[in-house]
Amino acid sequence: MVTPATYLNTPAKKLGSHLEKLADLFDRMEAAYDRVAADYGFQCKGCEDNCCLTLFFHHTLLEYLYLYRGYVQLPAEERDRLHQAALQVNRELARSQENGETVRIMCPLNRDGSCTLYHYRPMICRLHGIPNEMRRPAGEAPTRGPGCGDFDRQCGDHPYIPFDRTPLYMEMAQLEKALREELSFNEKTRLTVAQMIAGFPA
Repeated sequence: MVTPATYLNTPAKKLGSHLEKLADLFDRMEAAYDRVAADYGFQCKGCEDNCCLTLFFHHTLLEYLYLYRGYVQLPAEERDRLHQAALQVNRELARSQENGETVRIMCPLNRDGSCTLYHYRPMICRLHGIPNEMRRPAGEAPTRGPGCGDFDRQCGDHPYIPFDRTPLYMEMAQLEKALREELSFNEKTRLTVAQMIAGFPA
């Protein structure tokens, strides 16, 4: 079966333009987020509701390969540490699911409150935290998403400042489509960061 891991050894020349376009999109995502966060006066400095404890699933081959680009630049001992941490997270998650429990497990990339692969982190890690909206086709009303708990504590009384994620998600979808077409990859992906890292070569 073809999986995202099938493409880990794809020549850099073939992936280069796709990953560079994603890097540019990520830069613009962060700039848009930072502008709105600054207008609110919101500062994310880490909290008990740490989003790194949230179980996020990621669905793009593009983000998978971008995370791997950062991973292979780490020293061998750090890659091994991350690999072992990811395996442990996956074991804990599997155990909780078998027992029907809901748990919050720290992302293996989080080390002493900082992301080991911060520059290469997935999209949701960049956009989580402040209220936002998504617009659907056919003129439907936008769907509003809340801010995180720390945002509510700092800025919960502040009027909503428009932050439309729709153009960012649409551009991501187009980049993902172009990559999949080039690689002839048609499978669905649904992986946590821990599952990605556990499948990377240590």
